[in-house]
Amino acid sequence: MSIVVVTGTGTGVGKTIATAALTAAVTAAGKRVAVVKPTQTGATDDEPGDVAVVGELTGCASLHELLRLDDPLAPDTAARLRGLLLPPVASLVPRILEIVGGHDVTVVEGAGGVAVRLDTSGGTILTLTRHLAEAGHAPRVVVVTTIALGTLNHTELTVDAVRSAGLEPAGLILGSVPARLGLAERCNLDELPRVTGLPVLARLPAGAGGWDPARFRAEAVGWLRLDRLLAPADGY
Repeated sequence: MSIVVVTGTGTGVGKTIATAALTAAVTAAGKRVAVVKPTQTGATDDEPGDVAVVGELTGCASLHELLRLDDPLAPDTAARLRGLLLPPVASLVPRILEIVGGHDVTVVEGAGGVAVRLDTSGGTILTLTRHLAEAGHAPRVVVVTTIALGTLNHTELTVDAVRSAGLEPAGLILGSVPARLGLAERCNLDELPRVTGLPVLARLPAGAGGWDPARFRAEAVGWLRLDRLLAPADGY
């Protein structure tokens, strides 16, 4: 039973589509997959959240959203705006481990970047990942990023934060790669592995989230390096 934690350099870099691509590829490999979103913001009770997007693209039925907040803000900010307290991320671990127990691979998608607070006491996706590790699992951490100008700084800072938490990322996923690349984008394809010391696990085509689900599932299989992703985790 493996856990893959999907985080990123910020909001809008393609974490949900990366989660969908991972889910589709692992499903195609014959494994039972679950998707967990610890905290969903920016969706009211009757609106689909990120896990619904993943389900639509991949056909995955084991979709789990643990907490939901209406306002499109960082979870802690959204909660404070409404006068709410978010429980410590450690309290989510038993629920996640129950899901993990029934699947070969569980993909956990964070909110925003690695420093975004998921609870009132300042816990982040890295805090949650460490708790999962302490519970006897060794999550693989994937960093989703872009190839746009400015990404080298954002990505290196994010990877450094993951390593400072005692975790070694499995690699990078490029969340939205356009068909035609400018100078900065072409250079960043080479520079990102160099400055982070991490492999690129996948290059997701720009606009893939709007594809027909059948096409998405068929092509996602060829995007990812599952051998690297599902290998035993280093660190912590």
